[in-house]
Amino acid sequence: MILCMQQFGIHPNEVSETKEKIDKDILEIEKIAEYEKTVAIGEIGLDYHWVQDTKELQRYAFLEQIKLANKLNLPIVIHSRDAIMDTIDILKNEVKPNKNGILHCCQLNKDLIKAGLEEGFYISFAGPVTYKSSKNANDIIQMVPEDKMLIETDSPYLSPEPNRGKRNDSRNVKYVAEKIAEVKGKTIEEIADITYQNAKRIFRIK
Repeated sequence: MILCMQQFGIHPNEVSETKEKIDKDILEIEKIAEYEKTVAIGEIGLDYHWVQDTKELQRYAFLEQIKLANKLNLPIVIHSRDAIMDTIDILKNEVKPNKNGILHCCQLNKDLIKAGLEEGFYISFAGPVTYKSSKNANDIIQMVPEDKMLIETDSPYLSPEPNRGKRNDSRNVKYVAEKIAEVKGKTIEEIADITYQNAKRIFRIK
């Protein structure tokens, strides 16, 4: 059986050039998100890696989309890249998500993950946990309780070892599961089931 669900949001690298235009974009997202198979608002958040001059607009779009998710009673999926402290500040001190959400393709930063877990968020691991350059991957994996773990590809990017550098797709998610299983002392089948049940719970899939 193939199960297809969807989420909608303004990615931080795609924010419009004014707050007024962002407001219009969010109204469009609200209309689309009424579709019954919409399970989250995302991916939304902050990305200071590529663009530095849209920080205020990114923050505005992030906050307004959290408000939208609260209005629609949906979880959020957060993209945070090179914006750890601002992401933590918003989660702790600005608008509280009603339904929590997911730190998508989470950067392997202990402060970010600690803050996310404290707010009830799920932590989604992708290819970087398999990289030799990810020196703290094992510690990060151990930080995350089994009932808060998810796995993903972030396709077409971030292919895990042994396919790093190639185009990523869903066939590679098994390598992320293998890495987590190794660190957690579980079988890959156990990790697959744990993360599947977690995904069903956060997205309210029956």
